[in-house]
Parts: sequence; structure tokens; C-alpha cells
Amino acid sequence: MSFQTVRYEKDGPLAWVTLNRPEVLNAYNVRMRDELYEVLTAVRDDDDVRVLTLRGAGRAFCAGADLTEFGSAPSPTSARAIRFARDVWALLGNLPALTIASLHGYVFGSGLEMALLCDLQIAAASTIFAMPEVRLGLIPAAGGTQTIPRRCGVGKALDLLLTGRRFDAAEALDSRIVARVVPDDRLAEETRALARGLAELDRRVALSIRTAVRVASDLPLEEGLRVESHLAAAIRGPATDP
Repeated sequence: MSFQTVRYEKDGPLAWVTLNRPEVLNAYNVRMRDELYEVLTAVRDDDDVRVLTLRGAGRAFCAGADLTEFGSAPSPTSARAIRFARDVWALLGNLPALTIASLHGYVFGSGLEMALLCDLQIAAASTIFAMPEVRLGLIPAAGGTQTIPRRCGVGKALDLLLTGRRFDAAEALDSRIVARVVPDDRLAEETRALARGLAELDRRVALSIRTAVRVASDLPLEEGLRVESHLAAAIRGPATDP
């Protein structure tokens, strides 16, 4: 596949999607939205892909939305219709493959929201994070008000979302925004090792674990345990008489 704003590469069960607007720190624009939607649809429909890794070219993962495009849509109604028709975020969050966000440089705004829709986040030690929308008179529009409190709790989420302040990888790890922090020069190697390890898992088991964990934040414990039990029984298969 050949695109202007993303690169897509496949290596056996591993898919690599690289945000590719390095001249603007991979700012997320309309073309990137459309190309990501096309790439992620291809990943969704490819039974061979077990793990997708999202990363950024150049000095950043993604510095957020491209503000030069704000207000350029023909009308709010048409913009909303297009967005719902090409819902990149729902597509990314529900892929039938495990997903990794490999983070470095700047991870701001929609860049962080995109990363939090992945299953695992691994960050270089020098990575800088922020949710600056409030300082621009905006509300996060790619899930940040929902994903961040589910990771780090309401109090911490309000701190990050209402101040828009920058924070480092150590705080991101402590706040459970990322799962791992590694030395800058080992990010690529550690990401690839993580992707390969996940690809070796039994797909049905791995996706069932993901499903069970995701419902934990939305269901009472008793109901969540029932979901876990049903998933485990489905994997074991029907009981047989001795």
C-alpha cells in the first residue's frame, strides 16, 4: 500500500503502521484519518495479522491534531457525518488483533488518545506527553475524557485534562498511561520483541483475555466474573463425560 501520511508494512503476523508526516511532528489531519481508516480496515480483514504496532516517523509519535485544518470543513453537519462514517478510533479499538503503541518524542492530544486505544503502550524514556486541548478552548474529541480516567482515575485525569500540562514518561508509567518505559535507543528493539511475543500467543486466548479485562471497568465484579467464566468455558470447549 502507498499513502502520503502513513506507511504500512507487514511481516508475517506482524503489521506496522507508521504515522508519516515528520515535517509537522505527525500532526493528525484529514488525509491521515482517511488513510489510517483504509489501512486499519485492511488489517481488520486480514486474518494473518496477529499484532499491529502503531509508531511515528521522525522526532515524534504524534503532536496532536493539525490545527491548520480546523474550520475547513464545508459544514459541521457534513464533517460530523464523515467522521462517523470513517470512525478510525472505533476501528482501532476493536481490531481482531492485539495492538501496541510505540511512543517517542511528543505524544500530544489526539496522539495520546490514539495510543490509549491500543492494548499496550511502550514509551522511550525521553517521551513528553500532554493533553493541551483545554488551552485551545477545545474538549478532547478522540476518547481522552473516557480512556484517561479509566487508566489513572478521575483525580489524575482531571489534573491532566484541565491543566493541559506536559508530563514525562516516568509520570506516564506511574499514572498507568503507558505499560512500559525503555531507554530511547532500545525502543525499536523492545517493541519488536514485544510484538513477536504477542504474535506467538494463541489468538483466541489472547483476545478473550482482552475482552475480559476491558469489561472490568464497566461491570460489577459479579458480572465480570461471569464474563470471565463464559470466555474460559468457550476456550475449553464442551465438557465430555469420563
